[in-house]
Amino acid sequence: MRDYEALDFFRDEELVADPYPYYEALRGKCPVQREPHHGVVMVTGYDEALQVYNDTDTFSSCVSVTGPFPGFPVPLEGDDVSDLIERHRAELPMSDQLPTLDPPLHTAHRALLMRLITPKRLKENEASMWRLADHVLDGFLTGGEGDAIGGFAGPFTLLVIADLLGMPEQDRDDFARTLRRSSGGGVGGTGEETLAHSPLEFLYERFVPYIEDRRREPRDDVLTGLATATFPDGTLPEVADVVRVAANVFAAGQETTVRLLGAALRFLAEDQDLQQTLRSEPDRIPNFVEETLRVESPIKGDFRLSRVPTTVGGVDIPAGTTLMLVNAAANRDPRHFDDPAAFDPSRKNARRHIAFGRGAHTCPGAPLARAEARVGIERLLDRTAGIRVSEERHGPEGDRRYRYVPTHILRGLTHLNLEFTLAGDGAR
Repeated sequence: MRDYEALDFFRDEELVADPYPYYEALRGKCPVQREPHHGVVMVTGYDEALQVYNDTDTFSSCVSVTGPFPGFPVPLEGDDVSDLIERHRAELPMSDQLPTLDPPLHTAHRALLMRLITPKRLKENEASMWRLADHVLDGFLTGGEGDAIGGFAGPFTLLVIADLLGMPEQDRDDFARTLRRSSGGGVGGTGEETLAHSPLEFLYERFVPYIEDRRREPRDDVLTGLATATFPDGTLPEVADVVRVAANVFAAGQETTVRLLGAALRFLAEDQDLQQTLRSEPDRIPNFVEETLRVESPIKGDFRLSRVPTTVGGVDIPAGTTLMLVNAAANRDPRHFDDPAAFDPSRKNARRHIAFGRGAHTCPGAPLARAEARVGIERLLDRTAGIRVSEERHGPEGDRRYRYVPTHILRGLTHLNLEFTLAGDGAR
């Protein structure tokens, strides 16, 4: 029997490739259990994770991105650390990002974001996704093989987010190059580095002039809508507040959807029958996407900090405790999902997963990610008669070699080399 307690989830590289036995071992002992290396309480149960997600009064999101690293700036002592959190929040990495904010500030800033991601705008954005998918696939499918992460998923999701935000086309290549350099590092890395500043600073620098320009000279475009959006009380946000929202949507939305598409395409390439089923019945693709999200959650987990003493799943949690809500484990909780490790694209309750979180911090970009995955998968299937994993790059069936992004937060392939057989002239 493997001694999983000896493994450091946050640092050991061997848990990057396959963390699921570790999750199973933790939940098998208790779905709420403190790991011994950094003192983080790992919440691997579905019900227990929902309890924490839905209780913003007891649990702060100030550490949601960084977790135990680099630690809180001062000792968290006493039975109510709320005042300490507010006094020192700004000293934490990523403290200006929406996921780390707590109500009521989070409520106001999320409302600003929802002025951007409206049903109308998402519908317009989805209409352009088909064109954008074909634009990327025109190059990706040339030659009959390629890396689905760098050649399709990355460029496609970048163009979709850029289109949503109304980013000037002449700037998109520069953004793409910068994001490729930063992808998979920094936040959540398994190395010993700490975060001295936000990796989104380069986005702030670029979006500031966009927003300032649209406030001076409004136009009929998305950036103007973003620049002139107001908080629920009618006040106009500072430029910096708007820029942070836009930058977060751009970087976070693009990265996680790349990982979702990578997992989905791996499942497809490994199963020729599934490919044919989804080609002939594309209305089954949405549930296939939900099951992919359940089985291979792009975000392994989210962190919370307890303000006061409480209990989760009957386990005592002292004030000042860092908890990790392990979405990837909760989505395989056998109390809610039959045969949870099995990938079943017809699973009836697949959408009950919490890959996008729950409660006040449910990912606001979830509808966009779902649409991107559906459109990208459907268009790739339309234009191919067969998709296969490259045995030269990844090894033969039954002995595949895949590499995953080395972080304790993201779950996703670094590369996925595929081979294709084209379908006729590729017409839809």
